[in-house]
Amino acid sequence: MDTDFGFDDLWALLILKTRDVAPAGVSLVAGNAPLAQVTANALGANLAYGLSLPLFVGADRPLVREAETATAILGPKGMRSLGQELPEVPSDLDLPPVLPALINWLESAREGETRDILALGPLTNIARLIEVAPEAAAKITRLVWMGGSNGPGNHTPHAEYNAFADPEAVSIVAQSGLPFDVIDLTLCRKVQFTAADCPSCDQLTADLLGGYLQIAQERGRESMSIYDPVAAFAHLDPASFVFLPAHMHVTTERGSHYGATHFDPTSTSRTRLATAAPADLSGQCLGALSQDRNHGH
Repeated sequence: MDTDFGFDDLWALLILKTRDVAPAGVSLVAGNAPLAQVTANALGANLAYGLSLPLFVGADRPLVREAETATAILGPKGMRSLGQELPEVPSDLDLPPVLPALINWLESAREGETRDILALGPLTNIARLIEVAPEAAAKITRLVWMGGSNGPGNHTPHAEYNAFADPEAVSIVAQSGLPFDVIDLTLCRKVQFTAADCPSCDQLTADLLGGYLQIAQERGRESMSIYDPVAAFAHLDPASFVFLPAHMHVTTERGSHYGATHFDPTSTSRTRLATAAPADLSGQCLGALSQDRNHGH
């Protein structure tokens, strides 16, 4: 799993946990917040939720462009809260680098073993892998990414945040020929929840979920879209989604459309755009938060 570790990234991990799916490792990338804060969030989540995730430190900046965080929307920690926050854990630990670990994990695959990656942030780490070790990257059996938009954006009028944060990385991945399933902004905006939908859960999770919902409420909306958890379900149960094979293009020329993604249907592409999700997906996502998690703090 590759993540810039905001709240919905944590939410996606909790969904995996309810399915007894433990990532072989979690690589961290600058995105929602600077890499140091992303690392602090991951360490705090490991402690608070007893996740025991093997963590690997990745890119602290995009391939080409200047860094663009979402802290203006998500707060300085890249994760809002109505009260309780993740425990603070010293973030100066010497975490291992992601690229050697990814290469070793991919090259160790035996015949018939899958090597699937769920990516929930900018694609910088994956693009670097493709550039540095293309033969290892070719062993990825499925890459599921929450990012891009087959329509309007959210960080700019034309671009979704994860694509806008590193368009050059998205372009490298899209052109790599890897099996690439895109869970885009347009689909995720169809999966929403309101305050009335919030499940009964522990105080920390309730406060983090409330902070996430507050993003929409401050903009005059009652409901908030669910992003990374939708990608988690697409990773777990792809047969419950509808996918359209498509050629994906991302605008890397600087200007008003920088980071915008476009999808042209074609039967020959290994990129697939998710166009429909299960009707009850919002309830499934929220239900994962009501599980007893035996906090470690």
